[in-house]
Amino acid sequence: MRPNDLGAGGGFLTIQTSRFGKVEAEQNDVLNFAEGLLGFQDLKKFILLDDPNDDIFAWLQSCDSPAIAFPVLEPELFAENYKISLNKTDLEALQAPNTSRARAFCIVTIPEDPTQMTANMKAPIVINMENRKARQCVLQDNSLAIREPIFTKLQARVVANPSMSIKEQSSGLDVAIKLAEI
Repeated sequence: MRPNDLGAGGGFLTIQTSRFGKVEAEQNDVLNFAEGLLGFQDLKKFILLDDPNDDIFAWLQSCDSPAIAFPVLEPELFAENYKISLNKTDLEALQAPNTSRARAFCIVTIPEDPTQMTANMKAPIVINMENRKARQCVLQDNSLAIREPIFTKLQARVVANPSMSIKEQSSGLDVAIKLAEI
């Protein structure tokens, strides 16, 4: 398994994972979380992997801890007009003069009953594609849910366009990210 198309060039590293076994990744595929993730502050380096058995999900895999991997989705797959506002602290942490090359992902929780799956819309993972800096940004928008039900929305998307995979349906869509008024 190789990381998805977020990286470009560089040396290789091998990461032993509990979910995917040994994964070969380019150094440039490593995402650097200076502050870690919420609840996982000690884990600073991750890669984003496509799931070989699922066309919907990607996995945010820790480079430091083989057992830590989070299923993630681009919010456009289940949330129409999802917009996030990054504050000055978020932009500084991402070292982003602007957000034109940023991508956002939501961490998904998949319980035993997948119809109850939810996405964290309130604290997306934002990646500066130019420098590979990443941050879990807690948004100030109180209308965003920490546990947004998404199964029905994903299912409706597939039913509406059954001949196209869910990833193909999201290609070309950009998350609208804007600098919050400070």
